[in-house]
Parts: sequence; structure tokens; C-alpha cells
Amino acid sequence: MQTEQVRNIVLVGFMASGKSSVSRALSRRCGWPRVDVDDEIVARAGKPIADIFRDSGEEAFRELERSVVRDLCVDSGRIIAAGGGSFIDEESRSAMLTGGTVFYLSTTPETIHKRVTKGHPNAPVRPLLAGGDPLERIKELLAQRGPAYAQAHHTVETDNLSPDRVAEAILKICGPGLGKNTRSNK
Repeated sequence: MQTEQVRNIVLVGFMASGKSSVSRALSRRCGWPRVDVDDEIVARAGKPIADIFRDSGEEAFRELERSVVRDLCVDSGRIIAAGGGSFIDEESRSAMLTGGTVFYLSTTPETIHKRVTKGHPNAPVRPLLAGGDPLERIKELLAQRGPAYAQAHHTVETDNLSPDRVAEAILKICGPGLGKNTRSNK
């Protein structure tokens, strides 16, 4: 397998696909700092994402998200955990595809459902999944987002793998030279 030059590692995928956990595992292994797009949005806005949606609406949130993604993809040597829907936005997706090597963490609807509910049928439903059968909503959203996810540079199946095993698979694709000495600050 041929390895590639990597500026940033960008993790995309549906909620509960493992983006945050895998980004931590990657950061430990290669020494690059991890950045969570949602955390950066909260820091810039000074309030939780739910409050941004409530106070300013989805379009204001998406514009802030685009700005964060653009800024993060300018530098190199980062593990970027994208928000669940950020890769669906054309402008954010373009910035990620040009600013890093994008890995789609593919997960079956059943695994996502199990992770989201933590195996408890009465667990609180995430807002995106509200209004009907959460498993059917997951399937519907994955079908809608499939064409965008298909544009990622690489796909890694995560269903039966721990975050460490997913990180190993990603680093194998990236090559042995990835690590602390490859970080650059601009």
C-alpha cells in the first residue's frame, strides 16, 4: 500500500461514529494535537451549540462552523474531528478535502443506534433523531449524507473496532513518517 503526504488528518462521519475517541487515540499515537470543530465553535461563540441554534438559527451556526473549518485547515499537523454534519456543507467539505486527508468513519445504522442509546431503549433521544423511530431516522440521514461521505479520501469501517484499532488503520494509510517532527506552525 502506498502512503501519502498528510497535512492534517480530518475525521468525518455520523454522530457516534467515533470521531472524538479516534482523534484522541490518533493524537496519543502520533503526537499531533487534536481539535474538535464543535468545541472550537463553542469557544468562539461563548455558548453551547444548542444556544447558537436557538438564539441565531442554523444558518448562523453553519457560517461559524465554516469559519472554524477554514481556519483549522490552513495549518498543518493536526487531528481534526469534524462535527457530525460539517462535511455535508459544500464549503466546509471543500476546505477539509484540500486542507487534509479526510477519513470517513463508516458505521452501520444499528451500531450508531446502539452507541447513541448506550444500549438503553429509554435513553434520551438526540434532537436530530427526535420525531419517530431513531433507527429509521439514522438510516434516512445516512442515505442523505452518503454522497458527501463518499467524497472522503478514505473510508474506515468502525463497527467492530476499538478507537485504537481505527487509529492504527488510519496511521497505516498515512505512513510511518507521521508524527511530532512533521508538525508545522504557520
